[in-house]
Amino acid sequence: MASSPKLLDRVRWHLRVRHYSIRTEQAYVDWIRRYILYHRKRHPNQMGEKEITEFLTHLAVEKHVAASTQNQAFSALLFLYQQILERKLDFIDNVQRVTRPAKLPVVFTPAKARAVLAHLKGDYRLMAELLYGAGLRLMECVRLRVKDVDFGYGHVTVRDGSPREIRT
Repeated sequence: MASSPKLLDRVRWHLRVRHYSIRTEQAYVDWIRRYILYHRKRHPNQMGEKEITEFLTHLAVEKHVAASTQNQAFSALLFLYQQILERKLDFIDNVQRVTRPAKLPVVFTPAKARAVLAHLKGDYRLMAELLYGAGLRLMECVRLRVKDVDFGYGHVTVRDGSPREIRT
């Protein structure tokens, strides 16, 4: 009589069937393992929302993890309960969430921009002028085609990979 696969092997199999990346697989399995160990090797079937909340709060308060790390752990546990154990979780609240620090953008003054542009020549200068003047992201600028830039009208067409995602 064949025994059923172990929990973490089932997680790996389900992630591979859904074509998750190997790095996501490794991260999810690691978070599920940590969750089980944190609760003294209790099987996740014996636990629920209360234990998930406790674990995620522990990560934020005691381990001081980044917001993205806590979100990754949460996603791994959601995958475990919804896809592997086929249990619907009630709304999980009272989790001490990590807040992301506000990132203020660095904006060049016009004088600083002119000073930087003065040191550039040719294609690099044109790209820098488009980045600064049109507010393009780097990859948007790199993907520009000659037909996307109309200097006469001061018009730049930016494509986002699909024909529906075009902005001017």
